[in-house]
Amino acid sequence: MFATALWLGVGGLFAAPPAWAQPGGGAAAGTCAGRLARTLPLAEGEVRVYKSRTHACALTVARVPGQRREMAVSIQGRGGAPIRDIGQFTHYAGPVTVGAIGRCVYVKGSVGAESAESGWILC
Repeated sequence: MFATALWLGVGGLFAAPPAWAQPGGGAAAGTCAGRLARTLPLAEGEVRVYKSRTHACALTVARVPGQRREMAVSIQGRGGAPIRDIGQFTHYAGPVTVGAIGRCVYVKGSVGAESAESGWILC
């Protein structure tokens, strides 16, 4: 019995982490839970804002994936600090998520030198 428990415990050390613990978070990389609530267009992509019952989530997606370029996304719940993902990416930046029960959010995103901002939304 002890050997079986030890074997299962050691096997867990080598198992892949759950999706929420992997870089990029979410159910799968590059996705947000909830419904698409807003899209902010950019020349080289778009910023997508999703709303679930309890959270708001955002990601910046390149129109043509493959080439590494500077991308960023941030989301801020009113009264809170912004959550950001900034770097050199081939397809998307984010997703970034905040609790949004009864509060507005402010979303910013960029691909290359062009950026977009939502203002306070989902109030």
